Amino acid sequence: MLYSFPFPYPADASVCFSAIRDLPWAAWLDSGGSGRYDILVAQPVATLVTQGERTEISDAAGVRQSTADPFATLRELLGAPVQPMPDIPFAGGALGYWGYDLARRYHRLPASASDAEHLPEMAVGIYDWAIILDHQERSARLVSRQRCAATAQVLPQIAERLSRGSSTRQATSFSVQGAIVSNFTPAAYARAFDAVQAYLHAGDCYQVNLAQRYAAAASGDAYTAYLELRRLSPAPYSAFLDWPQLQILCASPERFLQVRQGRVETRPIKGTRPRHADATEDRRLAEELRQHPKDRAENLMIVDLLRNDLGQVCEPGSVRAPRLFEVESFASVHHLVSTVEGQLQRGHDALDLLRDCFPGGSITGAPKQRAMEIIEQLEPNRRGVYCGAIGYIGHDGDMDTNIAIRTLVHAGGEIRCWAGGGLVADSQCEAEYQETLDKAAAMLELLQRFGGKLDGVAP
Repeated sequence: MLYSFPFPYPADASVCFSAIRDLPWAAWLDSGGSGRYDILVAQPVATLVTQGERTEISDAAGVRQSTADPFATLRELLGAPVQPMPDIPFAGGALGYWGYDLARRYHRLPASASDAEHLPEMAVGIYDWAIILDHQERSARLVSRQRCAATAQVLPQIAERLSRGSSTRQATSFSVQGAIVSNFTPAAYARAFDAVQAYLHAGDCYQVNLAQRYAAAASGDAYTAYLELRRLSPAPYSAFLDWPQLQILCASPERFLQVRQGRVETRPIKGTRPRHADATEDRRLAEELRQHPKDRAENLMIVDLLRNDLGQVCEPGSVRAPRLFEVESFASVHHLVSTVEGQLQRGHDALDLLRDCFPGGSITGAPKQRAMEIIEQLEPNRRGVYCGAIGYIGHDGDMDTNIAIRTLVHAGGEIRCWAGGGLVADSQCEAEYQETLDKAAAMLELLQRFGGKLDGVAP
């Protein structure tokens, strides 16, 4: 039975999230002020947590373990698809993250990088209600398909919380202690850069995404830090996940995969310039990015990779790139963005698409398998959540996911963030290293605002 409860529209979705964030597995998919919808959920009817070869499933029947393909297990819990609700992107289904290292289930990779994350490769809730803010229509609704019998008793409680507008959970202070440390010194990055160049010139690959990780000791509730991050670096595919294992603070500018009634879209980013305070210089940098042969070539390599990935599950002849090399501007950087579209084949669904395209080619390089092998060899630490995906797959079969870049993870008494870039044969080491700093700028500023020190990290 469809349920839709309208309530007064708040321009700031944090008001709604504060009303539910004391509930288990609370999550906020945040459009950052530039997208149409915000989606807020909590209190899943089931959870799936994959670590290594096992997925732990928790629901009303209890807790059980599975060694099956995590995507097959997720499909089983989602059940048969239903018809979409007009103007409602998500009225229940799966919402969570798929970490970069989930790819080890589907790509044969060496195991040389240190696993400092110790976090699930996949953590997803199955939700039976959602709060939807429509910033275009300036409307707000609590919606549900009431697939679970117990939801009928829960919905009035959530509606009352939204009317009250506050949570029983009090935010504690958040602090970053001591130095923010990178897992690459500039000299070590240069050595890794040279190794990538050797592979490129030997013809092993065409592009490799090389990233560095920053980490610092941290304690408290990172929600306060997320609210500051969304002010510093608003982005259309942002998210805050407040879960038992971790808190994820994401300000991603990049869509990975969207499915709307069988239509597929991906919007890879390749090519970056820093923003400039002077408007004339800022426009010059954006135009330089738009026209630069290296950035266009780098972007086109990933477009071709994604065309091939989509071609595995899309109708033959339906995959095309209607828009190439568009400049999109964010708080601290300009990005070069292209759009690739397709139509899902009959008999395939969003989970097939996500599995077969995972992880996104824009954060591996090309060809994907060889680039991932080189990343594993050269990056000191596994990526964990970084460069995976955050998003949802609804009971109606629709999906929207981001690439988990510009993302911080708070877990185990530490907060970590990453920044990387695609290396090609004519890349210059100093420029590529600076690009990682440009991309990390807002996150590093955030850590400093909460007490972190940039000792040993280039400004």
